[in-house]
Parts: sequence; C-alpha cells; structure tokens
Amino acid sequence: MKFTTFKTPKPKQFNYRPRYYDKAKEERERRKAEMGYESSLDHNENLRAMISQRWRKNDDENSAKRSSIIYYMVYATIILGSIYVIFLTDFVDKLVALFGVGK
Repeated sequence: MKFTTFKTPKPKQFNYRPRYYDKAKEERERRKAEMGYESSLDHNENLRAMISQRWRKNDDENSAKRSSIIYYMVYATIILGSIYVIFLTDFVDKLVALFGVGK
C-alpha cells in the first residue's frame, strides 16, 4: 500500500451476485412439510418445520393459560379491594353522609 499525503485509497470492490430465491416457494414447501405432505425439503429441514410447529402450538396453549390466570388475578384483586373498602374503612359511611341518606 502506498502512503500518500492527500489521497486516501479506495476500498476494494466486492462483486456478489445472489442466487435466485423464491420466498413464496420456500414458505409453501415449509407448510407442506408441516402438514406432512411430500415436499422437496430435506430431512433436517423437515424436522425443523415439525419442531417449530409443535413449539408454536405449545406457545399458543401456554399464552391462553397465562391470560386466563391474569384475568383471575385481576378479578380477585378487584373483589378483595372492594371488600376491604366496604368493610374495613369508613368510606361507605362518608359517602352515605355526603348524599345525606339515612340520617
């Protein structure tokens, strides 16, 4: 490499021509392999497709369980909070006195 005072060397050129890639065909082959039909995927790719399908199925079931648990926790918090406010504080008495009902 030459050392010059005012010029910087240009970077080396890189010529890369990608192979043709058909994303729709790859997706179609992957879905065929997941459903168990004959596909042009090799054995390893077929196993990957089946494993990812099982993981997605398990994730869907787990997320449904998590969401129902969260709903139950929210409902329990609301119920316990309302029981606390009604029976253990004088909020209801003050509210009744504010509207002048009962006395």
